[in-house]
Order: sequence, then structure tokens, then C-alpha cells
Amino acid sequence: MPQPHHVRFHLSMAAIDHEALLRETYAAFNARDIDAVLAVMDPDVDWPNAWEGGRVHGHEAVREYWRRQWMQIDPTVEPTLIAPPDGDGRVAVTVHTVVRDLEGDVLDEGTVTHLYTFKDGLISRMDVRE
Repeated sequence: MPQPHHVRFHLSMAAIDHEALLRETYAAFNARDIDAVLAVMDPDVDWPNAWEGGRVHGHEAVREYWRRQWMQIDPTVEPTLIAPPDGDGRVAVTVHTVVRDLEGDVLDEGTVTHLYTFKDGLISRMDVRE
């Protein structure tokens, strides 16, 4: 049974809001604006520690993880595709990553997918799919 027009419009607006939020979040990360990124995360965010392994939880743990990371490497993450939310409300973002050493030499480059879960409009979890 087709959905009423207003329901389809509402769903597409939610996708647009997620896309804008995520694009701004990646730009803030690349600018090393930790506070701007943390502002769109749930206080108990569950975040992958893709650099050292494992996961970190909460704003301060994410902040410290990125501070340690940025003292050793210079990652840039550019979204190339942001999918609409799936049936569970998660949003998949295909990203192009470039990791440089502090002298600017490329250490790694590739494409991965980040999968975001939202709670009350904030990022509550992120997973990385190779």
C-alpha cells in the first residue's frame, strides 16, 4: 500500500537533515574542531577506536582518542555518498580517507563505510565497515 504523500515527504526531510548534519560533522573533524563534533554526539556515544583498536565511550573518551591520534597522524575523511536512513534509522556514509604522517607524507588512503546510529537527533554510535 503506498504511503500518503506527507509521510514520504517527512521521511525524505529526515534524510536531508542527517546528510547536512553529517557533512558538517566531517568538515568539523577535518578542521580539528572537536567541540563542534562532540556537540552532535550523544553524551554516552559509542565510537570505534579505528586507530588503536577497540571502542571508546562518551565525549571525554572520544576527545582524548582524537587528541592522541592527531599527535601522531593527520587523517582527513571526506564523505562521497550519504545514504538515506535504513529501516532501523541508521545512516551509511561512504568516505574517502587519507592518513598522513605529521610531515605530510601519505601513510594510507582508501574508502570505507561509516554506519551511524542516532538517538534523539544525536549520533549515539558509529561503526566502520571495510
